[in-house]
Amino acid sequence: MEQSAQQARQLDHLDSAPAADGVSPFAAFGLPGFNGPGPAPAPEPRPILELEGEEYEDELDGLGDWVDDFLLPVYGAEVTTAAPWCARWQEHDGVVAWLHALWLAYQQHKDPEAGLAGMFVWHRDFLIHAMAAVRAPGGPLSACMTSPDRPTHRLLPGPPSARTQETASAQAPEPDEPSGPVS
Repeated sequence: MEQSAQQARQLDHLDSAPAADGVSPFAAFGLPGFNGPGPAPAPEPRPILELEGEEYEDELDGLGDWVDDFLLPVYGAEVTTAAPWCARWQEHDGVVAWLHALWLAYQQHKDPEAGLAGMFVWHRDFLIHAMAAVRAPGGPLSACMTSPDRPTHRLLPGPPSARTQETASAQAPEPDEPSGPVS
């Protein structure tokens, strides 16, 4: 009788749901769980400016498609001095960084797991702020097109950092001694 009760407990344990931690009871043997291997984890998104070579180019192509086919037609608004734009925005690293972050947030918030308010959150927390920063009158595109009739593109230099100023002053030649009258 005791043996039958013990077998019943073992069967009940094996019939119960897998452990909450998601680890297969067969993992120690290198075997998947009852439903096969779990889904592969999604790759971790990386900021576009950390990418290099072909990986950067592929990401920039995808971003460009999204900006040209979705973002600008829907949210582009008129180009003015208060909201400049640049047809060559891909050459402005700061703009690329902002728009890439906006694109990643869009992908996350349009996912069904974001819930019914996902897109509202994207508009409120991401779209408005990113577009205001990118298209600000004194922002990264301020030297570019402010009128569709006058297409313009100019990269503005950033401020010097303390490191670049120290390097420049260390490489600068010593100033000449002031020469006074010779007696």
